[in-house]
Amino acid sequence: MNAQDRTALNRLITYLKPHIGLIVGSLLAMAVVAAAETSIPALMKPLLDRGFTGQLNSKLWQVPVFLVGLALVRSLAQFLSNYLLTRVINSVLLKLRTQMFQTLLNASTTFFQKNSASTLINGVVFEVNNVLSVMGGMLISLVRDSLTVVGLMGYLIYLNWQLTLVVLIIFPVIAYIMSKINRRLRALNREQQTLVSELAYIVEESAAGYKIVKVHGAQDYEMNRFMLKAERLRQFALKSAVTGGLNQPITQLIASMALSVVLVIALMQSTTEGTTVGGFAAFITAMMLVISPLKHLADINQPLQRGLTAAEMIFGLMDQPFEEDEDRKQDMRSLDKAKGAIRFDNVGFSYQQEAGRQDALSNVNLNIKPGEVVAFVGPSGGGKSTLVNLLPRFFKPTSGHIYLDDIPLEDIVLADVRRQIAFVSQDVILFNDTIAANVAYGANGQDGVDRGRVIEALEAANLSALIKELPEGIDSMVGDNGNRLSGGQRQRLAIARAIYKDAPILILDEATSALDSESERQVQEALDTLMANRTTLVIAHRLSTIEHADRIVVLEHGKIVENGSHEDLIEHDGLYANLHRIQFSNA
Repeated sequence: MNAQDRTALNRLITYLKPHIGLIVGSLLAMAVVAAAETSIPALMKPLLDRGFTGQLNSKLWQVPVFLVGLALVRSLAQFLSNYLLTRVINSVLLKLRTQMFQTLLNASTTFFQKNSASTLINGVVFEVNNVLSVMGGMLISLVRDSLTVVGLMGYLIYLNWQLTLVVLIIFPVIAYIMSKINRRLRALNREQQTLVSELAYIVEESAAGYKIVKVHGAQDYEMNRFMLKAERLRQFALKSAVTGGLNQPITQLIASMALSVVLVIALMQSTTEGTTVGGFAAFITAMMLVISPLKHLADINQPLQRGLTAAEMIFGLMDQPFEEDEDRKQDMRSLDKAKGAIRFDNVGFSYQQEAGRQDALSNVNLNIKPGEVVAFVGPSGGGKSTLVNLLPRFFKPTSGHIYLDDIPLEDIVLADVRRQIAFVSQDVILFNDTIAANVAYGANGQDGVDRGRVIEALEAANLSALIKELPEGIDSMVGDNGNRLSGGQRQRLAIARAIYKDAPILILDEATSALDSESERQVQEALDTLMANRTTLVIAHRLSTIEHADRIVVLEHGKIVENGSHEDLIEHDGLYANLHRIQFSNA
């Protein structure tokens, strides 16, 4: 076992320590099972030596009773050990999943850009079960089966140490074979893990984009993509099965060879040393009994390797740094309710992970007053979305500083920064929950939802008519990402969520671009209500929607090239005026 495997195992062991009482109980029960296994051949010897002599022996009638009692004790101990171990494993499983999900919720934006949703789902939901098999398989096989092997081997040595030496030859041979198989299994399991994530990603994409798939008649294309990946996964699964499956037959073959040698030696001993039938039968019984736990110990290799591979992935996810360091939070400033003044001071930003890509923002200087409506326009790739994404600290500027109410943004507690911001995008995200839960999203449970404020927010977002139509009102489910609502209704529900939050800063990212004229009118009315007395940053490609903004900032290649009111920029006859002419001439 290499250093990486030992590290993973040591980390798993730390999760077991709080449950030491249950583990000790399970181990004691396993020891009883092992002792019962060892006792079986010990009972066979006197029965065979003195029970078939032609004379009745009253004491020997106790042997069958002992065998039944032994079986009963063994069964109860086995049930108890499995039950206690299951309690431990499921407690650890819950803790692992909880910590993984907490890490995901607090991970940086860059982390989510590097990992697909299917990879994360695979880790939290499925791969953690492979770690479960490691803990369960190791504790059962390494404890119960190891104790059984030790007990039976001790009895074998007591009966006939010469024959036992032959049996002991099995161990180094099996260990050598397992070490050879081990490396192959690790490589196959890693590749299998990657293929499972890739297959899940194909399913995720096809399900999310089912309309595009159907409209373009791309079912065969998607099926081919799926089958290619599924076939590769099948091949690797077969390779893993073949590699891992070699353990048991090879173990059985070696054990059979050892048994044949034992039979020959025992027959030779019987003529010179007077080996009894009972002694030989007890030896063979103990030897046959030791083969089963040996096979279990050999078979642990495959789930162990699969589990260690999963553990590496899980701990890799769990070790992702949080967006905000808990120690640094103590030195940061709290902010209850911002006035809404925003200042960008010589701000620059670069996507450093993408080699060769130019800076997304460069030398951005901008002052936004409380309650001011500022629109950002410009060609695609100009840096509009990047600029507003710096405000909620999804990314950190690579140069310069951003100030909120003259406080450096990085000096304010992250949760307080985001409490000041409401966000409405053209890509509305709704959760498969009730309308009330979506509007009051972030409230702690149903008790934290202010139903009166929810209704007020829905009315302000022009959704009163919809609520009256629904039999369950605000307790109606919206479906997967709001698929039970129209596009305009989904957009207005997102606006209601922003109204309910009542944040002093509002970010609108193309909030009306994907709507028809009637829906756009209703949404715009809701937006006008939402924008009142709030500092508003608007990203827009349709320039007709932002003509009444207090200021329009034009971005090109990550730099501010124009800044002023609609009338000023039209009169300036620069990039904004040119974009305006192009859009209205096309209209």
